[in-house]
Amino acid sequence: MNKKTIGFFSGIIVFAIIALLPIPGLSAKGKMDLALSLMTVVWWATQIAQPAFVGGIYLMLLILMNVATPTQVFSSAWTGSIMWLVIGAYLIAGAVNESGLGQRIAYAFIIKFVRSWKGIVISIFVLTFILALLIPHPWPRAFMIMAVITVVAETAHMEKRDLAKLGLAVFAASCPLSGVFYTGDTSLNPLAVQASGQSVNFVSYFVDMGVPMIFAAVLTMLLFLFLFKPSKPVEIDVAALKAKQAQLGGMTGKEVRTIVWLVVAIALWLTSGITGLDVGWLTLIVALMMSLPVVGGILTAKSWEGVPVNVLVFLTSAIAIGNVGGVTGMNDWIAKTLIPSNLPTNIYLLAIVITLFAMIIHMFMGSVIAVMGITIPAFVAATAHMGISPLAVSLLVFSVTNLHYILPFHNLAILVGSDPDTGGGYTQKDVMRLGIPLTVVVFIVAIVEMFWFHLVGLA
Repeated sequence: MNKKTIGFFSGIIVFAIIALLPIPGLSAKGKMDLALSLMTVVWWATQIAQPAFVGGIYLMLLILMNVATPTQVFSSAWTGSIMWLVIGAYLIAGAVNESGLGQRIAYAFIIKFVRSWKGIVISIFVLTFILALLIPHPWPRAFMIMAVITVVAETAHMEKRDLAKLGLAVFAASCPLSGVFYTGDTSLNPLAVQASGQSVNFVSYFVDMGVPMIFAAVLTMLLFLFLFKPSKPVEIDVAALKAKQAQLGGMTGKEVRTIVWLVVAIALWLTSGITGLDVGWLTLIVALMMSLPVVGGILTAKSWEGVPVNVLVFLTSAIAIGNVGGVTGMNDWIAKTLIPSNLPTNIYLLAIVITLFAMIIHMFMGSVIAVMGITIPAFVAATAHMGISPLAVSLLVFSVTNLHYILPFHNLAILVGSDPDTGGGYTQKDVMRLGIPLTVVVFIVAIVEMFWFHLVGLA
């Protein structure tokens, strides 16, 4: 039997064991919810099918087996702004890429500042940070940066192996830097906030997460520079890059209009705390306005193809794990059963314990979203009496889980980048070489993050 077949039957066995096992303190619906959730997680971890298919099965079984109503399964995801924020983010990302604006920014930056291997790696992290504000999803950003880095590598006559190392840098940079801005990763950041039951605006999120995630990015970059060296000295062919830049031509009207709408979007995001308007609705309306004549003309009917249905289904299922778990009592049972009853009151020891448990669970579950869906509600419930903001607990779990990976499947961005078709092309061995020592970095980040939360009043 191959891995997928083993994973398929393993999920069914896990479901059967949980469903038939007497579990004190857990209702019948809660037990069935736990069985379905663990089966889904096993299937996700073993990659028996594309994640959205597995997530869709989970959603349908919740309804068909009367574990939850359709309203309970879908309402939180689709009546709120999260899914619409994701749709708007993909549309805006497509506009930046299709207009050529993203490549123009990347070429200008690299030609001005990059002259060495170290300079390339630093530029990857800096560009990821800059574009995190302009392209509200990590994958389109990474693909665009990877396309430019490939040109840099070709003009410098780099070995293919060295290009693969830079590919790992591109996708590794997206993990911490996607967490700096609320719109940096619209498939994860809003979920982390929602799971806490709190609300944030664009500015308050940046205040809470900007410093810890920039710190995490710097440590990741330094670790990468220490571990990965070029096989031969790198000499950047600036003239060749300028020739590639010249092929872009002058700035088009489409690019100018894209810049205008990006300025509008950023202004609306920054003032959302004043206006009280939700970032999700603001993102979607800006994206839709880009399609109008005269003021837009950027997005077309074809642009909808850039909004992946599979991602929306997967996100819906990941959100449902946490939300339905709250309704059935599964989350409270996990908190009481798996999490130590006497958590340390010292916030730094608490950060270490939360990080350790989240990482252990993540090792087996693989999916960042699945881990968040199960562990965040459990940790929030377990720390409710401590006077720590649920938002601090939620953001800490999200941060350490998103930063932690040993194998590619532990982080979807790393997994996507490992595919040669995306331009990354790095190996599982490369990921392990970075990921294993990065585990120590995750603990350091957790302590610094809790210290920062204490300064801003969350802990």
